[in-house]
Amino acid sequence: MQSFTVHSPARVCLFGDHQDYLGLPVIAGTIDRFMNFEVCPTTTNSFIFDLSDLGQHLEIPIDPAQCYPQRAEIDFFRAGLRVAARYGYTPKHGLRIRISSDIPVNAGVSSSSALVVGWLYTLALAFGNGTIPSRDQLGQMAFEAEVIEHQSPGGQMDQYTIGHGGLVYINTGASIRVTPLSLPEMSLVLADSKIKKQTLSTIGSVRKRATDAFEQIRQIDPNFSLEAARIKNLAEIIGHVSPELRHYAEAAVRNHEITLAALDELKNKPPDLARIGTLISAHHHELSQVLKVSHPKIDQWIQMGLNHGAFGGKIVGSGHGGCCVFLVPEAKQNTLCHVLLQAGAPAVYPIKIDQGCHHTSS
Repeated sequence: MQSFTVHSPARVCLFGDHQDYLGLPVIAGTIDRFMNFEVCPTTTNSFIFDLSDLGQHLEIPIDPAQCYPQRAEIDFFRAGLRVAARYGYTPKHGLRIRISSDIPVNAGVSSSSALVVGWLYTLALAFGNGTIPSRDQLGQMAFEAEVIEHQSPGGQMDQYTIGHGGLVYINTGASIRVTPLSLPEMSLVLADSKIKKQTLSTIGSVRKRATDAFEQIRQIDPNFSLEAARIKNLAEIIGHVSPELRHYAEAAVRNHEITLAALDELKNKPPDLARIGTLISAHHHELSQVLKVSHPKIDQWIQMGLNHGAFGGKIVGSGHGGCCVFLVPEAKQNTLCHVLLQAGAPAVYPIKIDQGCHHTSS
């Protein structure tokens, strides 16, 4: 086995935050910021990690039983080993892995999923006789390792987007389907607030309220379909939902309509980027003003971006901090980066949609 390097990207959700765990579709893409796994085979019976960005080292002995017992804390490395073994990727020798990254952490662009997808890709490439899983299988393996193994409330968007790469439309749920979208010339700007978000608590809270709202609707109408619901007909039954839950149901339906409108526009050749930007901002309005998962600083920067020529902007991820993303005319990309930095944004990056998890030979 030769040495290799795995490159696992960050992702941005353009449409569908707080939708995938409800089984509703999303539009997301991988961007040109990566977590890199430099992998060398060893004759030891351990995985030795050099977490260079953290200044830490970690060693995990190979378990012949492939159990890798779950610890109290989140442990993506051991969870990944358990899942990989279930899919037939069992370690035959040790590895030395140096992990470095330029992905913002705890910022809504899926640094944790980049880690899990990259780790599972590493295990598959190292112990799968030189082959790697299909993009769908890689996404499913990562979903199991990150969400199912830890009984977390997250959805499937992050893992499948990073597994596939590019710009994708994902029908989530039990029969998940990923549809690659033609990539228009999209210039993006990512601003990192450095405000740490509470991912699991935010997702869990919003998910429970939305789920409770739709359960109340189904008590009145057992045939209710969230996927088929539209705001114009939701009004007929929303009065049966507890007042404190109604806006969660309405936001989910409106965000679904926004995603479908964006999909229709993205199918045009070429799509109207100004129209896409307007829909991105409409999605942010639901996240900020209805679901209340934004942050005043991020709302301020988004308005500033719109004032300086951005087509649209939104918070990214679970909310209450992290990053926001802007769709901008190419000629204004660098200007907007400068404006946001001058306004106090701690870190701003010009970005583009890029490929999914992949590897290069060392």
